[in-house]
Amino acid sequence: MQIFMTVFELISRLLFVFALAWFVMTNLQYYGYRFDRLFFHHTKPKWLLFYLIVPILLYHIGGSYFWIFFYCIYLPLLIVWHSKLDKKLVITARVKRFLVLLTLSSSAFEAVYVLSEIQGSKEILASLIFSFCVSHIMETFIRTRFKKTAHKKLIDNKSLTVVALTASYGKTSIKHFLRDILSTSFRVYTTPGNVNTDIGICADINNNLPNDTDIYIVEAGARERGDILTIALLAEPHYVIVGKTGEQHIEYFKTTENIQSTKRELLVSPRMKKGIVHESTGVKPNDEIIILKDEDIKNVSATFEGTEWELMLNNRPIHLKTPVLGAFNALNISLAFLLAKEMGVKERSIVDAIAKLKNFEHRLQPIRTPYKLIIDDSYNGNLEGMIAACDLAATYGGRKVIVTPGIVESSKESNTALAKKINEVFDLALITGTLNADILAANIDHHKRKRVFDKRGLEMILTKESRTGDLVLFANDAPSFV
Repeated sequence: MQIFMTVFELISRLLFVFALAWFVMTNLQYYGYRFDRLFFHHTKPKWLLFYLIVPILLYHIGGSYFWIFFYCIYLPLLIVWHSKLDKKLVITARVKRFLVLLTLSSSAFEAVYVLSEIQGSKEILASLIFSFCVSHIMETFIRTRFKKTAHKKLIDNKSLTVVALTASYGKTSIKHFLRDILSTSFRVYTTPGNVNTDIGICADINNNLPNDTDIYIVEAGARERGDILTIALLAEPHYVIVGKTGEQHIEYFKTTENIQSTKRELLVSPRMKKGIVHESTGVKPNDEIIILKDEDIKNVSATFEGTEWELMLNNRPIHLKTPVLGAFNALNISLAFLLAKEMGVKERSIVDAIAKLKNFEHRLQPIRTPYKLIIDDSYNGNLEGMIAACDLAATYGGRKVIVTPGIVESSKESNTALAKKINEVFDLALITGTLNADILAANIDHHKRKRVFDKRGLEMILTKESRTGDLVLFANDAPSFV
């Protein structure tokens, strides 16, 4: 019996360690493997309390009774929690290395406990902390070598022109617009999807960048000061776009001044020939920098057929028209226009390319069904863009429904402004997530709003609450962590 209990506790301790590690790694992966973001900026701190802190405390005070809680309550709930996530743990090479390390360290620690005759050891955290510390050292070393290889590949390719761009919002859209415009004259490759961190860019350069590429377009994102500087020194772009800056990610940067200075870090590239910069960054024009002002974009008309505007260039209006939806895209496309012109593309070719641009998935993407008009704007997460989407919806003649979590990683004031706009335009608002639910509810009429507590039940609620002929706008998406 004693041997059975010893083996049972040994297996149970190992399983408990791996359960805690799985929870922590899932959260770390979402927050960019940053412990400070995990513990100090987590949007659902109750998760940390229930799935990490409370189980560890109960383990240390519960004795053998803890395993009843572990097997009957904690482990089943953790499995259900993970199954409901829309961004589950991705088993990357980094995760595999960590799991191997955890397996070895846990086994070693248990062997030490047995040999030292430490019965029922409470040092459950020792192998976990050790594994995370060693993993951090290993990943730092791997990351350094990875970045050197990527940097060398870019610098050694003398025929390759590197373009880098950043903005508080609209980065990915600008990247796609610029790619489609430049592709009329060059072989262009861009960082895929939403890849915009230094390590993601390095992986793209080392593994995917074709050798015959003329222009490589890099999207640069940031969650803190220095992130974009790292990318600027890695890629050393020849041309730079810094789009509109605002309070996106204000939770991390604290002030808009910090956001502006972070975006300006892209301009330190030692190889930069020309930068196209929106006036919101606070940059002054010079021989290397062209400033695009809001007043340079005039007579914007945005409908469900597309967007038209005039771009003032050297006091000369250039009429631009595109099928892309959203008034805010006049700015994003204008930035791409100016850079393409600086890179030698003929003005007529740029205008023609803009006229053929397409709406991108999840960014004011119209989906027409026999019963409803659906506007998928689930990748739009800033106030200006969401207000523009509401304005576009307001032109629709029928009933209007919005599905939204509000603006993630932004201020109370922005979400209040959004809620008031929603209340003005929409007949029904389905509020998803928990982060901004109270702010939205406080500013949207009671009879116009409903809470959606489980994303898997959203389709059923929409079927029940919407009608034939409705417009349904999916404005931003609420990941499970929100």
